[in-house]
Amino acid sequence: MIENIHEDIQPNLSKYNQELIALKAQEMITWGYKKFDNQFAITTSFGIQSSVILNMVRKLCLQKKIKIFWIDTGYLPPETYQYAEKLIEDLSLEIEVLQSELSPARMEAIYGKLWETNKTSDLDKYHELRKIKPLENGLEKYNIHCWASGVRSSQTENRKEMKFLDIIRQRLSLRPLLNWTNKDIFYYMEENNLPTHPLFSKGYSTVGDWHSSSPDGNKTKGRATRFGGIKQECGIHTNN
Repeated sequence: MIENIHEDIQPNLSKYNQELIALKAQEMITWGYKKFDNQFAITTSFGIQSSVILNMVRKLCLQKKIKIFWIDTGYLPPETYQYAEKLIEDLSLEIEVLQSELSPARMEAIYGKLWETNKTSDLDKYHELRKIKPLENGLEKYNIHCWASGVRSSQTENRKEMKFLDIIRQRLSLRPLLNWTNKDIFYYMEENNLPTHPLFSKGYSTVGDWHSSSPDGNKTKGRATRFGGIKQECGIHTNN
């Protein structure tokens, strides 16, 4: 774990956020790459909107230079694995897959099916084992100081409070799409001829693991369809 973030960044977080406000999403990615070089990375889930930030990296001709981490829990829907293969091929991406040290079978033998108990503490344990720890191991391995993701402020209450650049678990987190709307995502994908996730046509506006994702309904939409409605965040983008 990084004990001290770049000395020129942490005291000037507000200043850099003011700079980022004036930049477009692709320009923010370029900013991150120029600022941190090989200590900058992109994370992806190959979810509903993942093609947007990945295409931006490709258009900037940075897909061979920036580390791209895919956090694969081992419980993603078959459609997500198929979608990932298509995007990787279409965009000529080099992806590093990050997975838990525990196989799904071993985890279930030791802890049970943590997503079935309807307990927040068990979901937290699941996310720690299958998402947070694998990500942190990957960031640690390559001494990543700043990682970018496709989170948007409209997705959860927590994300409404996010800034373009913030500190998550002692590393900087960059959010180039933070202020994008659903329409922005739709039009960008349409203009760039990007394929949609197969589950989008089945009513999913967000998708993660097969056991904790549902299509939108009359009463629940967006992140409220995740994790049985118990929580909206998996912990990757939060400090607690």
